[in-house]
Amino acid sequence: MATAFASLTQTAAGCVAKQASAKGVVRPFAGKAPVKVVASARHSSFTGNAAFTAAAKQSVRGMRAAARRSAVMTRAKLGDSLAEFLVEATPDTKLRQLLMSMSEALRTIAFKVRTASCAGTACVNSFGDEQLAVDMLADKLLFEALRFSHVCKYACSEEVPEPVDVGGEGFCVAFDPLDGSSIVDTNFAVGTIFGVWPGDKLKDIDGRQQAAAGMGIYGPRTVFCLAVAGYPGTHEFLLMDDGKWVHVKETTEIGEGKLFAPGNLRATFDNPAYERLISHYLGEKYTLRYTGGMVPDVFQIIVKEKGVFTNVTSPSTKAKLRILFEVAPLALLVENAGGASSCDGKCVSALDIPILNYDQRTEICFGSIGEVRRFEEYLYGNSPRFSTVNELEANPRQ
Repeated sequence: MATAFASLTQTAAGCVAKQASAKGVVRPFAGKAPVKVVASARHSSFTGNAAFTAAAKQSVRGMRAAARRSAVMTRAKLGDSLAEFLVEATPDTKLRQLLMSMSEALRTIAFKVRTASCAGTACVNSFGDEQLAVDMLADKLLFEALRFSHVCKYACSEEVPEPVDVGGEGFCVAFDPLDGSSIVDTNFAVGTIFGVWPGDKLKDIDGRQQAAAGMGIYGPRTVFCLAVAGYPGTHEFLLMDDGKWVHVKETTEIGEGKLFAPGNLRATFDNPAYERLISHYLGEKYTLRYTGGMVPDVFQIIVKEKGVFTNVTSPSTKAKLRILFEVAPLALLVENAGGASSCDGKCVSALDIPILNYDQRTEICFGSIGEVRRFEEYLYGNSPRFSTVNELEANPRQ
């Protein structure tokens, strides 16, 4: 038995020596001492074999540092996780933390929307809207996420339209916890909208001061759509089966195309200008895609990279959309994607409207630059902002 064991040991040692020689760890050189050969990337620590040398590691660190110092912004790549994207999108660690906390809340809300009650709660919010059980659940989850982020000073919800001190420092967040909750029971897509402002106030501000804005879309797919101020594009993250958010789309241009989502069509009864605009869409054979939920109706403009969303008032139909909770965040998402907005009947971007109170409401148009220009020309007679924009292409994308 001892002889067999010794033989087995010698055989194993010989195999190890052959493998080491084959991998290049130690290679005899004629007449000289053995020379160590550094493992290639193919046999690096990533595959469990020999690691890079200290010098190689130092060189890699140096290159990474130089890349960070480069004046050219490194663009996030499709396939990145949300955390990886945020490292590229902003150097502000507090903003990264806040957006990661919001992503956790959106993931939980997506599950709750599929399972929670859609029954009323026999109460209304301060705006007079009936609150549903799923509304209040989403509201609670968002407040909890912001409280535990430790980087949010005040949070303000459309359901509780007074700022709540959540104990952090750095940012304030305004959100609509579940836009379109009245169509949850019909199984249409619904969503969460939020805007992030630096500092400690959510009044006497405007949308252009936002540090970031986002929306969660809960439909056949769960998507987190995000724009970070100062970073190009509006970015789509898909919730995967393992619970991770993966970067799947970047939108930097919204072109021309015949797709429209007309909100508040009742206003055409006593707003002749809006009636003429709708007649134009129909006469030009635009494709009608309207669900009654603002989140999917605006999100499709970013996804399809074309189209227009309108919600107009009239003497008999007053404005319903809140600038703080809905319009300003969506404006950052659309405009960062290469689109435009027109707000408050003033031929100005929704990002430039001063937010003077929490319940401030407005009429709005989101879409491509050409479509927003057309909206202003039909509704208000001219569009001075876009007077130099070229005419629409003869054959827009269908």
